Amino acid sequence: MDITSLLLLGFAALGIISKNSPITIAMVVLLLLRVLGLQQTFPWLEKYGLTVGIIVLTIGVMTPLASGKISLDTIWHSFLHWKSLAAIAVGILVAYLGGRGALLMGSQPTIVAGLLIGTVLGVALFKGVPVGPLIAAGILSLLIGRG
Repeated sequence: MDITSLLLLGFAALGIISKNSPITIAMVVLLLLRVLGLQQTFPWLEKYGLTVGIIVLTIGVMTPLASGKISLDTIWHSFLHWKSLAAIAVGILVAYLGGRGALLMGSQPTIVAGLLIGTVLGVALFKGVPVGPLIAAGILSLLIGRG
């Protein structure tokens, strides 16, 4: 078994140990693609995987609105309460950081490995959610002055 497969297996083990099924499933799927000789899917996943993931995440976040659990009245009231206004401001900041992060990851691919390893470890060890690489790259872009 090659070192890349061992690394994926190690991350899958971290997912199992930390009881984090998204990490476990993601690593096992990538490992299966390698073992089954389907590496030709990797360029497509690299190019479109993030977009597909963001689409699925957006669908999940917007489902309460689509289902009627969040009404227009509730949205309107979000502009009247300080916590909701803070949430809007944080949402804007996170979207901005994600945009900077996407630019940085595209322009400096050497940092991608560190961001991914940090995100996987954060998810596996601290029960995080694997949406971190873009935001982490955005924060990093502020620290190093890029993006």
